[in-house]
Amino acid sequence: MSATSRRIDGEVREKKHFDDPQQTPSAPGTRLYRRRWAIVLLFSSYSLCNSYQWIQYGIINNIVTRFYGVDSFTVDWMSMIYMLTYIPFIFPVTWLLDRKGLRVIALVATALNCVGTWIKVASVRQDLFAVTFLGQFACSLAQVFILGMPSRIASVWFGSDEVSTACSIGVFGNQLGIAIGFLVPPILVPNVGDIDELAYHIRIMFFITAGVATLLFILVVIVFQERPDLPPTQAQAAARCIPPGEYSYMASIVRLARNKPFILLIISYGLNVGCFYAVGTLLNQMIIAHYPGQEVNAGRIGLTIIIAGMVGSLICGIWLDKTKTYKQTTLAVYLMSLLGMVVYACTLNLGYLWVVFITAGTLGFFMTGYLPLGFEFAVELTYPESEGTSSGMLNCSAQVFGIIFTICQGKIMETYGTLAGNIFLCVFLLIGSIITGTFLPEKHAKGTAL
Repeated sequence: MSATSRRIDGEVREKKHFDDPQQTPSAPGTRLYRRRWAIVLLFSSYSLCNSYQWIQYGIINNIVTRFYGVDSFTVDWMSMIYMLTYIPFIFPVTWLLDRKGLRVIALVATALNCVGTWIKVASVRQDLFAVTFLGQFACSLAQVFILGMPSRIASVWFGSDEVSTACSIGVFGNQLGIAIGFLVPPILVPNVGDIDELAYHIRIMFFITAGVATLLFILVVIVFQERPDLPPTQAQAAARCIPPGEYSYMASIVRLARNKPFILLIISYGLNVGCFYAVGTLLNQMIIAHYPGQEVNAGRIGLTIIIAGMVGSLICGIWLDKTKTYKQTTLAVYLMSLLGMVVYACTLNLGYLWVVFITAGTLGFFMTGYLPLGFEFAVELTYPESEGTSSGMLNCSAQVFGIIFTICQGKIMETYGTLAGNIFLCVFLLIGSIITGTFLPEKHAKGTAL
């Protein structure tokens, strides 16, 4: 078992270590390996391949409904299945992560993702929607083995002054996949009238995805390593000395459930990321409602949201490594997410696509930039619990709120229009901002300044 081992300010002061064997590391028995960058980049790549498929159907919702003969809400479930699957499976998967380690989880994740993509290849027929849904379910199950890994990889492989940046890179891959998921499907699958031609385009899209997923599975088998021979930090060295029998996963869950600041963070994180999931799932419907025939631009707007968000994620990760101002940074980004959502809601129906690109990009910069902040703040609030457990509980909250917000906003949009649906999300972002600013602590439970 590898417990959280990064935040020991006041107990262990750690300096930068080096790969060069001619340079002596500042702490005995520790070393940084160049392989750590290959590990985190490979993880980011297969996370990208999986997250791409989350929005693969939703961004061409109107095309999928016509091909398979189903309604828009049914296609929405192709995205929401990613959220629903996560909820019951996250706790057994987190237990597996603690018991079996990073390599086993990586192998299972890439194998499930690979199988799901090939099932989709076999589903390109109008009467086989159930088969394509099965493929999406397999990919959604793979996601459960992916989302909780960035903070664990960061702590197991990286030095104490790199962990936030490494975690951001892990999240970066997931977000880049969503960006490609917004951009590529509308290009590969144009809204053509002939069903046979449409089937051809869908099949090409599925074959490309399956080929990439297969290559990544092979690379994980060959390259992905459980942990470095020597730990990167003294804290990780100490964690390796803990006998497996001394760690109880259920006891860890109970301790986290009693950690009031962490529970409040779970709620505020879920509200923010749940809003992001709803916006992503329903983006095609929102754009088409005001700009008919603009499927490709809907994808480009989604791409803008994610690209801006990736920049925000990296900046926030680097900022945390430099300043350690967890609550202040989290609150500032949360408030800007709220402001961005308000501006986006009020400008969507103006009739100017370039305005939507700007407001959506601003929203994405802050809302997606919040993701690594939540992970890192959770690690601070829950030390010395496992990063996989705390990350899993955060993501579980996000999935629950994502399903609720997507269903509710979709129904509100059908009845009252897109403005009312987006205002609905603004209300919950306001609640999350209040929780973050008022109730989350500025100091670690041990008294260490955050």
